[in-house]
Amino acid sequence: MINNTRPRNVALAYSKENALNAICPYFTMFPLEYPLRVLKKHKKDNPVVLDPFCGRGTTLFAARNLGMNAWGIDSSPVAVAIAKAKLASCDIDDPIALAEALIASTDPIDIPKSPFFKHAYHPQTLRDLCKLREALLVLPKGSDASVILRAAALGCLHGPLPKDLANAGYFSNQMPRTYASKPDYAVRYWKEKGLKAPKLDVITVLRRKIARLTGLSFTSPNSILQVFQGDSQEADTYDAINAKPSLVITSPPYYGMRTYVQDQWLRNWFLGGPSEIDYTAGPQLNHGGKDVFAKSLGSVWRNTSSISSDRLEMYVRFGIIPSAAVNVKEIFKNSLEESGNKWRLVSVRAAASADAGKRQADQMKTDSAAAVEFDFHVERI
Repeated sequence: MINNTRPRNVALAYSKENALNAICPYFTMFPLEYPLRVLKKHKKDNPVVLDPFCGRGTTLFAARNLGMNAWGIDSSPVAVAIAKAKLASCDIDDPIALAEALIASTDPIDIPKSPFFKHAYHPQTLRDLCKLREALLVLPKGSDASVILRAAALGCLHGPLPKDLANAGYFSNQMPRTYASKPDYAVRYWKEKGLKAPKLDVITVLRRKIARLTGLSFTSPNSILQVFQGDSQEADTYDAINAKPSLVITSPPYYGMRTYVQDQWLRNWFLGGPSEIDYTAGPQLNHGGKDVFAKSLGSVWRNTSSISSDRLEMYVRFGIIPSAAVNVKEIFKNSLEESGNKWRLVSVRAAASADAGKRQADQMKTDSAAAVEFDFHVERI
């Protein structure tokens, strides 16, 4: 268990004890304080925790810190790769030893030659990245060390350039750290600014990242197999869960936000996806209107309820993007009705805006305003 004592007014995200939770940041992540606050409230009940939209695994990390049984589902392979790391434990030297062995023994077959990749990475850095990518894709069996290595590589794949390259924490030319820029825009930006991709040693950057992961060697109360890829709208997705959840802490995709897959296209490439943006939606909630969205979300609550213990409480942070002129509370309440279960709304509170906590690097940031968010607490009756 990790001690989260910190100076007053310092966000948990910036505490060195929680570096594992920051192994690969997401643009739409919620703060660690939220699930920790809920879990501490319910700790005496020894709950089984479920996050059916686990994203980068913040709820899972909070549960790990408190020694609780936790499960996560997400439809994104990027999210699952990062979330698994929140439940992994190994000697801190093992992921680097694995990276060295994989890079030394692999001759890459597929090195992207598009203008984006030519400008994003130095040729030698890209070659070593492709070695690591292809070797990880064919590993016969996943281990905690490989899970950490994969998530660390995703976290280093793109980000801002430091003034001193000796301190580089990312492999790429200047980019945001939480989402991948669109190729054409990125190439224009680099050319206009005269920015060249730095020659960086992949192992050195990874070692710097992994060395910060305080608590990695502490035995996790959960297995990396307790996070899996699937569509939480489908009932059979939950078949792999061999416990009865009693507490759900989650943040569903915000209404009107359809670009989760596209925003993570470069990380998806590292996990075996295409070397260009795939604009197909994939399995996700239906954003075709507020009613069909509520119905899609309701199917998740129904599935969760069907496998839960006799008592089930849910804490849900949910919101809309500013351009979606709909009522957040109405959509959420309708989703509860669509589940076919009876729920009691315990509380509704306004949450901090989605840009709180400096969640996005300044470089290449978008002009969109923060989402409107609410925290809902409901219990099944």
